[in-house]
Amino acid sequence: MKSFIKFILLFLLIFNFFNVYAQTRPDALAEYRIGNYERSVQICRDEIALNANNLESHVVICWSLIRLNRFEEALTYARAGRVIHRFDVRITQILGEIHYYLGMNNEALQYFQEYASNAPEGQRIDQVYYFMGEIYIRQGRFRHADIALSTAVHWMPNNAAWWVRLGFTRENAADLTGAIEAYDRALALNPQLSDAQRGIDRIRQTMAQ
Repeated sequence: MKSFIKFILLFLLIFNFFNVYAQTRPDALAEYRIGNYERSVQICRDEIALNANNLESHVVICWSLIRLNRFEEALTYARAGRVIHRFDVRITQILGEIHYYLGMNNEALQYFQEYASNAPEGQRIDQVYYFMGEIYIRQGRFRHADIALSTAVHWMPNNAAWWVRLGFTRENAADLTGAIEAYDRALALNPQLSDAQRGIDRIRQTMAQ
């Protein structure tokens, strides 16, 4: 009986230790969510040092490094994450975003298209289509940009800035009616968006000629 009691007490002691540890150990994702990106990076580095195959740490450190505009460093961790799990869509999206910011448009498009194919309703599908639209704008492919940005605002209809970009795209594709509709939607969401109002003024001036 005494041995059983000792066993129970030892079990409770160990359980309590791990419970306290779980509650007090650093949480990289929590730090990322409140904007402590440097702290998140350090926590992830420590976790990766302990376990180089920790995919979650690779994902969170990439998110934090992107926020810090440290794209080359993020690329190193993203490539390592890709080796750990070839088809993790978070890593795929991260690679697309990094290449976008590095100006590597074709490579970014490939990753974004892969994400859209593998996760058509993924958590970051709206951002993926937004970035695709911006790349097509860079390339002067405004019809493609229209399709991508229309899809982006389908997933995030309350993003006024994206509606402005859609209006700009349609304006450059000579779809003036569609451009006004997009600019109007942007102003309905945020009446202070001067870019949208200037876009409408330009179009009306063009149509009046």
